[in-house]
Amino acid sequence: MTCKSLFSKSLTADPDRLHFAAHSHHLWPDAAYHGHMAACEDALAMADHKWEKIMGPLWSTAQQNIANELNLPEPDTVAFAPNTHDFLVRIMSAIPKATVRVLTTNGEFHSFRRQMDRWIEDGKVKLDAVHADTLAASAQSGDYDLIFASQILFNSGTILGDLDALAALARPDGPWVVIDGYHGFMAIDTDLSSLSDRIFYLSGGYKYAMSGEGACFLHAPPSFAPRPPITGWYAAFDDLALAPGEVGYAPDGRRFLGSTFDPSGLYRFNAVQDMLKEAQLTTATISDHVAMLQTYFLDQCPLADMALLNPHDGGPHARFLAFQGQAAAQLESQLRQANIVTDVRGDVIRIGFALYHDTADVDRLVSALRQFCT
Repeated sequence: MTCKSLFSKSLTADPDRLHFAAHSHHLWPDAAYHGHMAACEDALAMADHKWEKIMGPLWSTAQQNIANELNLPEPDTVAFAPNTHDFLVRIMSAIPKATVRVLTTNGEFHSFRRQMDRWIEDGKVKLDAVHADTLAASAQSGDYDLIFASQILFNSGTILGDLDALAALARPDGPWVVIDGYHGFMAIDTDLSSLSDRIFYLSGGYKYAMSGEGACFLHAPPSFAPRPPITGWYAAFDDLALAPGEVGYAPDGRRFLGSTFDPSGLYRFNAVQDMLKEAQLTTATISDHVAMLQTYFLDQCPLADMALLNPHDGGPHARFLAFQGQAAAQLESQLRQANIVTDVRGDVIRIGFALYHDTADVDRLVSALRQFCT
C-alpha cells in the first residue's frame, strides 16, 4: 500500500526530507490544506455569519466523526478547544475540593506534569504517580478525586490496560477518570461504548488525526461536572438571552467550552475524515500498514545496541518505536543534520511511522542509522 499521493504538498515542500516523527508532528495530507483554505474562504465570504455554520453543521459533523471513531453512543458529549490543557483546567476547576487528590502514571506528558507540579506548590493538588502497570490496583486501594492517565504513554509507547477497571471506580461525586488519548486516538482502535457514561476522554488532531493544531476535543460523560467554574461564554451559546448574573450551561459536552476560538482546525479535521472515507482507510488499515513497516525496520535490526521499550507482542501497538540508550540524543542530532526527522525524549529516541512511508523510506532510514551507529 502506498498513500504518498495523499500527502503530495507536504512531501514536495521538502523532497529530500525523511520524516519519521509522525507521532510528534504528523505531516498534513493535502486534505488538511484544502480544509484550511475552506475556513479562510468562509471567513471572507460569510464574515460574522460564519459562526452559524461553525457551531452548526461543521461542529455536528466533527462530533459525529469522533463519535464514529470512538463508538460513542451520543456525539453531543463531545466539545472542542484549541488544546487539551484547557479541558484539564476546567475539569480540575469542577472538583469541589480545596486540595485535589490525583492519581496518575509516572509517564505523563510535560504539560500535565508541569501543571500538577505548579498546583502542588500552591497546595491545590496532592499527587501520587505510579507505574502504568500498577495504576488500576493503586486506584482501587486509594482515595482519589481524579485519576488521570494516558491511553498510550508518550515516551515509551506503553499501552494502558484495565480501562474497564478504572471506569468501574468512576462516580459523578468522585473519583473522576480522565484518559488522555492523544497517542491512542486514530492510532489504535478504541471502543468507548461501554465506558462513555463514566470516563472523560481527551485527544486532538495534531497527531494521528492528521489535522494540525487547534482541533482538540473532550468527551464528557453526562452527569459529571455539570457546571465547571472556569468557563467561557460559548458554554451557554444556545442561550445568550439569559438575564445578567445568570450563569447558564449547555446540557451536553458544550458545558466545557471556553470562548471565541480559531475554527480552522475543525475544517481540517472534517476534511481529513472525508479523505479517509473516500480512500477507505480505517484506523485498523493504517495500523496494519504501520505495523508492517515497523516489522520491516526491526527485522533489519539497525539499533541492536539500544533497548526497545515497546516491542511487538501481537496486540495493538503505538505508531512509534521507542529505543532507549545513552546515544539517543546524539543519534537524533546526526539524523536531523541529514534531514531525517525523528525525536528524542531524554535517553529515548522515538521513530514514528505513517501512511506517507513505504519500505523504500525505511531502507533509507536503516542505511543512515547503520552509518551513524558504526
